[in-house]
Formats: sequence, C-alpha cells, structure tokens
Amino acid sequence: MTDDSASSTAGPLSGCRVLVTRERPGELGRLLADRGADVIHVPLIGTTDPPDGGVELAHHLDFLEAFDWVMVTSPAGAERVGTAVRARIDVSLAAVGTATAQRLAELAGRPVDLVPATQTAAALASDFNDRATAPQGVLLAQADRAADTLSDAVRAGGHTVTVVTAYSTVLVEPDIVSVAGADVLVLASGSAAASWVEALGVARPPIVAAIGPSTAAKAHELGLVVDGVAGDHSLVGLVDEVVRLVTQSGLPDHR
Repeated sequence: MTDDSASSTAGPLSGCRVLVTRERPGELGRLLADRGADVIHVPLIGTTDPPDGGVELAHHLDFLEAFDWVMVTSPAGAERVGTAVRARIDVSLAAVGTATAQRLAELAGRPVDLVPATQTAAALASDFNDRATAPQGVLLAQADRAADTLSDAVRAGGHTVTVVTAYSTVLVEPDIVSVAGADVLVLASGSAAASWVEALGVARPPIVAAIGPSTAAKAHELGLVVDGVAGDHSLVGLVDEVVRLVTQSGLPDHR
C-alpha cells in the first residue's frame, strides 16, 4: 500500500480520505488530489503476463498485415501492443477511454484513430460499426477477465475479430489498516469490486463511486452497494461523481 495522500489545501474534496484501488494511482490520484482529496492508494488488482507468457499475442503482432485494426481496452493492453504497431501505420488503432488512448498513442507514436465519446466497450463497438462500412479484420488485445461485449458486438457488425489474452488480472488483498477511516471508495473496474468483496466482504466506506455501469453491476452482483456511477465513464467523470456525492452528503463538513 502506498499513501499518496498529498492534497490541495482547498477544494470540494478537502478533508476527504479517498481510496484509489487501481494498480497505479496515476491520473486518477492526481485528479482527486487536485480537488483537495487525501488520496490513499490501496491497489486491489494487478496485472501479470497471460498464462502462455504472451506467445499468442506476439505471434499475431508479428503478422499484423492480417489485420486492419488493433483494439485495446486498457492502458495495460496498450502497453503490450504499442511498440509493435509503431511501425505499422497501415493498421488503424482503437481504444476504450482517453487514458488508454493516450498511453497507446505515446507508445505507437501517432494518434489513436477511434476513441468513443462514451468510454465503454459497447460505445466503441457501436462507433466502430458505424464507421467501418466494409468488413474489417480486428485484433482485440484484452485481459483474461474481460467480458465478450466488445468482440461480440463487433462481430455482429460483420467483422472478423481475433481475441487474444494480452495480460492476466490478479486480485490483490488490500492493507486492512489503510482502509479504516476512509470516506470514499472509488472503483474503476469490476475486478476491483470483486477483490474488495473477497477481502473485506460488503463492508464499505460511507461513499462508493463506480466509473461505469458494468463496474457498478459487478459490485451489485456481489452485494456491494454503489452510491453513484460516473455519467461520463472516464477518470474525469469518476472524480466529478465523487465530488457530487461528497457535496450532496456534506461529508467534509460533518466529520
């Protein structure tokens, strides 16, 4: 556990201890601190190589001429394909979410061609199917725990999708001591919700916010109550939702 509790002296989250459960606090931690939060980094998930050590992905990346598009759904996925696509400007790039697109663009050395305005897998599939009027070959690099939402929807649009496990997601047991006294829990993935429940059950801080409907649905499935879901399913949207919930509750003024 890393205590990334540096915060602004003022802001709508001033006085609030917010648990960030991502593998790396990164942009989410910065955005929360900018709003005045005391950010406590308690990672609930981590990433490792897939069971085959990345052999299947490496094979497909060696033969990118077989694909028209490469899609990724997370920064971890972007990191596993970015170098390979750098020299292949004939292959278009798509990503779910601005953070993922930014990481992919950094590694690929060029802008990502398609990022949906609504940062969900379903929105990416819809935008892709609207854009790709002719059948396309798609390489989709994602986590072992990823749902079939994106691949199924793109296939339904008449395209050929090769799904490859680019990395595995592992659950990390949180530091119980660091969790005590937290005001807000932010969940940026269904895996994080699963890890929380596995380690702590359905006990929770006063406020729980989720980045999107699939994360909230997973939490609810496990019995973990979520108070709010980001309207814009992005890190900025998640922070805005935390601010809304905290302001509504009056939490900073009633500690």
